[in-house]
Amino acid sequence: MPARSGQSAADNDLAIVGAGFAGLACARSAAMRGLSVLVLERQARAGQAIHTTGLLVKEAAERWEVPARLTRRIRGVRLYAPSLSHIDLAAPGYYFLATDTPALMAWLADEARRAGARLVYGSAFRGAGTIDEALVLEGTGTRVRYLVGADGAHSQVARAFKLSRNRAYLLGIEAEYEGIGGIDPDRLHCFLDSELAPGYIGWVVPGVNGMAQVGLAARWPHRPDRLAFERKLRPLFDWSRARRIAFRGGRIPVGGRVAKLSTDRVLLIGDAAGIVSPLTAGGIHTAFESGWRAAHAVADYLDAGGPDPARVAAVAYPRFGWKRALRMLADLPLPNFFFDTMLGTAALRLVASSIYFHRRHGAEALGSAAGEEQDLRNSPD
Repeated sequence: MPARSGQSAADNDLAIVGAGFAGLACARSAAMRGLSVLVLERQARAGQAIHTTGLLVKEAAERWEVPARLTRRIRGVRLYAPSLSHIDLAAPGYYFLATDTPALMAWLADEARRAGARLVYGSAFRGAGTIDEALVLEGTGTRVRYLVGADGAHSQVARAFKLSRNRAYLLGIEAEYEGIGGIDPDRLHCFLDSELAPGYIGWVVPGVNGMAQVGLAARWPHRPDRLAFERKLRPLFDWSRARRIAFRGGRIPVGGRVAKLSTDRVLLIGDAAGIVSPLTAGGIHTAFESGWRAAHAVADYLDAGGPDPARVAAVAYPRFGWKRALRMLADLPLPNFFFDTMLGTAALRLVASSIYFHRRHGAEALGSAAGEEQDLRNSPD
C-alpha cells in the first residue's frame, strides 16, 4: 500500500481527469485533506461547454451551499399529461435551484483552487502507465499516486484501464431562451409524452436572470424532436419575444452503477461510474457525493493506512435497485392516453411526488390527493 513517506516518487498525490461536478467536488475535498491534487480538463475554461440543465435538488443545494447569486429557487412541479392537462405538486420545505451553470462551474473551480488544487484546462487525458509505485500520465510525464476518472459518460479513463463503461443512455437536447412569457416562475414544468419523449419527459425550467431552458430527452437511440416539442408548447407560453441564446445536447447514462469501477490506484466517480439515477437521470447530487466520498477514501488510503478506495466506493456508491426497476417500466411503450387517464389519480400523484421530492414525502402527497379536489386543469393559464 502506498505510504505518505513515498510521496517523493510522485509529483502529485492525486490526479483527477475531468473538471465537472464530480471532479471539482473531489478536488476540493482532497486538497482540503492535504493532498496535492492535479485536475486535467480538456475544455479550455470552466463552463465552456455545458451539457446539463444544471438543476440542483434541495439536498445538493444544502450540502454544497452554492451562492444565492448563481441560483433561483423553484418550489414545486407542474406535471402535464400529453393533452396538456396538468397537476401541481409540492412538498413542505422542499425546493429546487435553477442555476447559472457556467458561472456555477467557474465558482466550483475557484473553490477547488482556493483549497489548493491545481487545475489545468485545455489538457486532455491520453492514458497512463506505471513506473515503480506511481502512475505516469502520458504526454506530460507527471507521476501521481492515485488517479480518479471524473470524465463523464464516455470516460477515457475507463477505456484506458479496461473498466466497465456505460451502456444505456437517454439522449437529451435543450435550448436556452430569453424572452419567453407566461412561465410560472415557481414551477418546474414537466411534460409526459410517449411520442415526443419516449422513456423520459420534456421540460421547461424558469432559469436565472429571466432565462428559460426548454428541452426533452428520450431513450437512446431515439432522437427527440425539439422543434415539435416547442410547437406543442406554443399555446402555453408567449413566444412572441423569444430569442434562443444557447443550445446543448448529449447522452445521459441511465444504466446504473457500472460493474467494474476501479482497478489498482484508479477509481471512477460521477457519470463515469454510472452514478446517475436510472429513473430521473439526475446526476449532480450523486456526482457531488461520489466525488466527496472518493476524496476522503483516497486521503485515508494514502495517508492513514485506510482501506482501498475501491472497497469504500463499493459500499458507498448507490446501486439504484428500485430506480433501475422503474427505468424498465419507463422504457415500456405506454400510449399517451394512459398518461391522460392517470394524471388526475391519487396513485400517479403519489408516484410523481415520490420521484420529485424523494420517498419520504410520498405519504403526505397521497393523503393530500385523497383529501382534496384534484388540481387538474384542461385549459392551463
